[in-house]
Amino acid sequence: MSVRRLLKYGIAGGTVLGTGLSLHANDYDINSVGIVRLGRAGATVFDIATTYKAKLYSREWPDKKAAEYVQLKSETHRAAAEKLLDLCRTNRGVYIKVGQHIGALEYLLPPEYVNTMKVLHSNAPQNPVEDLYRVIRQDLRVEPDELFESFDPQPLGTASLAQVHRATLRDGREVAVKVQHPYVKGNSIVDIKTMEVLVKLVAWTFPDFKFQWLVDESKRNLPVELDFANEGRNADKVREMFRHYRWLKIPGVIWEYTTSRVLMMEYTKGGQVNDLEYIQRERLDPYDIANKIGQLYANMIFLKGFVHSDPHPGNILVRKAAPGSGGSGTEIVLLDHGLYAELSEKFRYNYSKLWLSILRVDQAGMKKYAQALGVEGSMWGLFACMVTGRPWNSVIHGVDKVQQDDAEKELIQNEGKLVLPHISDVLEKVDRQMLLVLKTNDLIRGIETTLKTQNRMTAFWVMSKCCVKSIGSQEYLSASGTWTKLATCLQEQWAILKLNLYYLYRGIVTLHLFSALKMIL
Repeated sequence: MSVRRLLKYGIAGGTVLGTGLSLHANDYDINSVGIVRLGRAGATVFDIATTYKAKLYSREWPDKKAAEYVQLKSETHRAAAEKLLDLCRTNRGVYIKVGQHIGALEYLLPPEYVNTMKVLHSNAPQNPVEDLYRVIRQDLRVEPDELFESFDPQPLGTASLAQVHRATLRDGREVAVKVQHPYVKGNSIVDIKTMEVLVKLVAWTFPDFKFQWLVDESKRNLPVELDFANEGRNADKVREMFRHYRWLKIPGVIWEYTTSRVLMMEYTKGGQVNDLEYIQRERLDPYDIANKIGQLYANMIFLKGFVHSDPHPGNILVRKAAPGSGGSGTEIVLLDHGLYAELSEKFRYNYSKLWLSILRVDQAGMKKYAQALGVEGSMWGLFACMVTGRPWNSVIHGVDKVQQDDAEKELIQNEGKLVLPHISDVLEKVDRQMLLVLKTNDLIRGIETTLKTQNRMTAFWVMSKCCVKSIGSQEYLSASGTWTKLATCLQEQWAILKLNLYYLYRGIVTLHLFSALKMIL
């Protein structure tokens, strides 16, 4: 037998054996086999490419602004997005995670893709309870009937990697049990490799498509998100970090029933932050909600450097502060602590400087600190628009002075389509720490838009003070002598005093004096 034939039979036999072992390890679920998932993904990409070729690129379009072309392009985008959504729902796991990310890229992708994939934020496919019980048996080495007095089969929420159920322990404690989907960990390596191949294939076909950064981020973040014990440690850390915020609730972790695939927490009631009916029914103040969330995330990003990086509406609950809790107004409940961005001191310094430059409309400063964050050449203006989520015209007239409206949103979407290749270039080259911050910014902006609080003055006030404190802290640490350190402290306090006076004045002239006084007092 020739070496070539031996090699051929060896590969074929290895493939069959590997497939058999994979089936056995995953309880003979055909959907868990790598080659099946790869084939399904490849077929979907081919189908999407064929759809574009048949519907949109089958003839030349002399005028791409014509109503017929615009309508047909929108219909093609929507059809392709539906095919991609079907793939995500069928392959699940990592595919759901990527689909959710696509649903948050409003500044980068056509609205047909974003709006189609957004459903995955709150409506991801769920597994039957028996699959979850199997994970509990394997990890906790106990029968669910012995552990739980009751277990609600209807999930509180279903995400890309897990689903959460309400239950009552035998000792009477009400808990929320987060259980990893059974096949996610085993499929994750194959899925990431598959996506990397498909992204390179699509990039070769469409040169403007540069999403390798998304694959790189998924490869880096996924192992962390799959470790639920790490999520529990993050929850404990952020609870201690912000213990002075009486209005912030981080559900406690029940460590004796927590593993890498099972996370048990105290059950906490509340309504989703985008549930306007609940907010109105409970008589909660949308501005109080937005101000507290803005204050929390500004402190995370600029001062602590430890940022909850998945603040989609399903992960933030709101409710009335309990009597005697020490809080007032609305209480914010922060869930899902699997993914945090850890920002270096250098990054926070440069990012703070960039934001102050934007707020001061200092174009030289914008350019300098955008370059410090890895943005090359003339892309600094586009980067300022991506950071603020505002068009250039609003940036140069002051993002804290120009109000956002529907016309501006439409302008952003239209301009986004024109500069898509350049946005991809920025994301390929920017400091990697910036990617999770941009994602976080987008999700927070989405919440504020839903609450209709995006034009509140206090957002810029809180952020400006955090930027000043971050810069002052870094400069204090690098100061050499006692007098230099004292001068740095005085400069910081003077800058904060000027900010308070400025926004107090703005509060008077814009008839928001009460909000301004509340922020000072």
